[in-house]
Amino acid sequence: MQTGVSTASLFGRKNNEEALPLLDGLGIKTAEVFFTSFSEYGAGFGQKMAKTKGQVCVHSMHVLNTQFEPQLFSSHPRVRADAFSWLDKALGGGRALGAEYYTFHGTARIKRAARSGDKDDFAALGKSLREISDFCAARGLTLCLENVEWALYNRPGVFAAMKGACPDLKGVLDVKQARLSRRPWQMYLKEMEGRIAHVHISDVDERGKICLPGRGIFDFPDLLRRLADARFDGPLLIEVYKGDYGKEEELKESCDFLGELLYKYGLDG
Repeated sequence: MQTGVSTASLFGRKNNEEALPLLDGLGIKTAEVFFTSFSEYGAGFGQKMAKTKGQVCVHSMHVLNTQFEPQLFSSHPRVRADAFSWLDKALGGGRALGAEYYTFHGTARIKRAARSGDKDDFAALGKSLREISDFCAARGLTLCLENVEWALYNRPGVFAAMKGACPDLKGVLDVKQARLSRRPWQMYLKEMEGRIAHVHISDVDERGKICLPGRGIFDFPDLLRRLADARFDGPLLIEVYKGDYGKEEELKESCDFLGELLYKYGLDG
């Protein structure tokens, strides 16, 4: 396993073209790039970032999903076509940076009734997801469905239903989102076992506030052991919000904390 940081952790602090040089300067070797605006979608922006990223390896990318991801599932031909056009642009930026994986939220469960999933049409959702996965694969990226409490994969059982229709689908485990969904992260890990591309990690303090790994009470040794048992050997990507830490140097301190745990349990590499 390796440690890294999502540039989402710097959203509101640094623009993306500043974020990767910052991480490089801190000695952080692995990153996920969070494209946050339509002006950032496209190979040109990705190429601009690639010139200044230094030694950082961009493992994966994701986007501000409500801008076009839900529309990829639309039944309206023009809406879908426009959404796929934006997806194409976004993937171009990711490939310019060398990303191999696309962290995907999919549909947005904005209405409260949609959270239960009682009206989920898994056949239709699976068909659309397979089309999206094939579209990404043709452009050199693997689609990875992330557990997000307000999006498509908002509860255990969704990934199992989707992987049947989409055999190349990978998963992203987010421990923060599992907590927000009020379901144990272990349930999501078990469902994604053997297909996890990377993990979004954060810590939480006694009051339930998100913080950087190493600053709270989350049981990281248990997480690492269970990930190892699930044959996971990819990146642990820190994803917090801008107000969850003080100085940006703390991101490196958190990576070092995780790195020490990986070394202790023989999981580094």
